[in-house]
Amino acid sequence: MTHGRDGYLRADGSGFTGADGAPLRLRGTAVGGWLNMENFITGYPSAESTMRAAVRRVLGQERYEFFFDQLLASFFAEADARFMADAGFNALRIPVNYHHLEDDARPFEVREEGLRHLDRAVDLCARHGIYSIIDLHTLPGSQNQRWHSDNPTHLATFWQHRHFQDRVVHLWEAIADRYRNNTWVAGYNPINEPGDDTRQAVGLFYRRLVGAIRAVDPHHTLFLDGNTYSTEFDIFDVFDEPPANTVYACHDYAMAGFAYGGPYPGNTRGVWQDAKALEEKFLARSEFCRKMNSPVWIGEFGPVYTGDADRDVQRYQILRDQLDIYRRHDASWSLWTYKDIGLQGIVYTQANSAYLRRFGDLVAKKQRLGVDSWGTDGTEPREIAQPVQDFMAREFPDFDPYPWGRQDWVRTLLQTIMLAQPLVEEYAALFTGLDNHALTTLADSFRLADCEVRQPLLATLAADCSGDGGHPSP
Repeated sequence: MTHGRDGYLRADGSGFTGADGAPLRLRGTAVGGWLNMENFITGYPSAESTMRAAVRRVLGQERYEFFFDQLLASFFAEADARFMADAGFNALRIPVNYHHLEDDARPFEVREEGLRHLDRAVDLCARHGIYSIIDLHTLPGSQNQRWHSDNPTHLATFWQHRHFQDRVVHLWEAIADRYRNNTWVAGYNPINEPGDDTRQAVGLFYRRLVGAIRAVDPHHTLFLDGNTYSTEFDIFDVFDEPPANTVYACHDYAMAGFAYGGPYPGNTRGVWQDAKALEEKFLARSEFCRKMNSPVWIGEFGPVYTGDADRDVQRYQILRDQLDIYRRHDASWSLWTYKDIGLQGIVYTQANSAYLRRFGDLVAKKQRLGVDSWGTDGTEPREIAQPVQDFMAREFPDFDPYPWGRQDWVRTLLQTIMLAQPLVEEYAALFTGLDNHALTTLADSFRLADCEVRQPLLATLAADCSGDGGHPSP
């Protein structure tokens, strides 16, 4: 493993280089659902903060803290870092919810105990020759409209309040100061998938944030997501000159790989999807990177898996086609995601695990009600959803809200908020009466030793990682 010329990995022209000037292509995954929990990954409904508050009411503060600390310890441990290294990964993106770093009741006070697991992950990755990319996945006020920014509403209020923005600047100053001398940290991904409907605030805030981070830590690479969920990059025109050692992170999900997607090759919701179409979308998403002569880093990509053998064969073909595109264009990548309860992860909890024995029926109810945005096709329950969709189309035919239009907007309010929030109470009630032993057993369902490996997925990723890790020789 190589490091930058002064010990740090560097964005050097269109690629990454190490201490000896040798090229390095970052290839890895993200430990989603861990320091930033997501509903489809661990099976709860609604947003993380909503779920945590409900579970706290059932368990009480002491057992609540015990369970989630056990879950964090089991979900990512040394065995996981070793597994990634054995697969050939050289980078791990670590999504973090700001709640681990700061309490809303005590803003601008960094929670030292909240950094313990992040420190542990960075150290474990370093021990196994893996770079860490620290990703602030959730910001106070929510930087986008979706569940993965721990947003219990559909409003991204982060962009409207200077108070929230000041807190994030302060958090990144603290993170940068903590890791400024750690050369196994590849860099910082300061904001995951910003979603500002005015398209005015993101660039200006980045200009402020980049300056603040650079004043503390001039060494580490910055991985900057574009606006509208890392798909729009004209926001960076606000910089007088491009910031040095910077990557403009693209997210590159294939429509055919969504829960409703397919067949592949074929039409998904009227859009033709094949390898050529995927490459055209990739080239459009990464155009700004090439314009700026910066590395192309796909911060998120990857299909979901349905359990239907024929459909999943097509999903693996999508993955192979994307990896081939990235390899031919010398793009680095980070697959979403490493571990979950069976939808998308490289590894996943066993069907007979203590966790799924307790929560499996609720997960099935979530699926039936379509309360997760990720992993359901958005059409259920038809007896409720379709009449509302039809009504909105009839009464407001020109309504086209940010970011993805009227149909997605209705689904968000009706299913991922209205139906999901009462379902949180059912999830939390399943913790009633559990002692510490039972809580530990639930958490340990996520230990690598107790999980299944999605072997075709692992083999496909490992095969790509086994090739040349860098640029073609000049």
